[in-house]
Amino acid sequence: MPSARQISSTGYVIVERTTRMPRPAVVDGVAMAPLVRAVLDQCRRFSARDPVRALLTEAVQRGRLNPQVLSRELEAGSDRGSALPREVLRDVVRGARSVAEVDAMAVWRRTGLPEPLWNHELRDVAGRYIGTPDGYFKEVRLVWEIDSYDFHFGKEDYAKTLDRNARYAAAGIAVLQTLPSRLRSEPEEVAKELRAAYWAAEARLRRAA
Repeated sequence: MPSARQISSTGYVIVERTTRMPRPAVVDGVAMAPLVRAVLDQCRRFSARDPVRALLTEAVQRGRLNPQVLSRELEAGSDRGSALPREVLRDVVRGARSVAEVDAMAVWRRTGLPEPLWNHELRDVAGRYIGTPDGYFKEVRLVWEIDSYDFHFGKEDYAKTLDRNARYAAAGIAVLQTLPSRLRSEPEEVAKELRAAYWAAEARLRRAA
């Protein structure tokens, strides 16, 4: 049975056969493939990791797709073209919500450090909000923030970052900030910095004990 048809960038219609015809989502009277199926069918056609990362994180962040639902659909389908989406989804399920966070997880795996909590909301003993860092090493009270230069270009955004770091400092939490571009251009150097920050935070806690 043919699957939903997709118009390629060259204007041709691609028709694929499937034994798992999805229940269509009707939009303005037109039957269309549900988002989870459309996303994964497209990911299977990519041969490079970057577009798979971009599409899957966008689907979760803006399309509101549950990573577990994506994983179940991927497992239920054909193995053809599933290697890259399967690899990227492992990080999305861990908590990555952007391409930069997927890259951060790849760098973390180089370090040999315990896995941090990803996108974990932090509050003080009174319940006041501190922040939601990209990564939080709870054992040594270290947060890792992947901070874009573009985000900090505006005065308001820069002020928000200073306020956030002040809340971390007041709570006795160390901060390591990394530009997202360095996760790919200098992964080994960033991994060294992350290890050094972790060890410094660990030593600080030992001195305070």
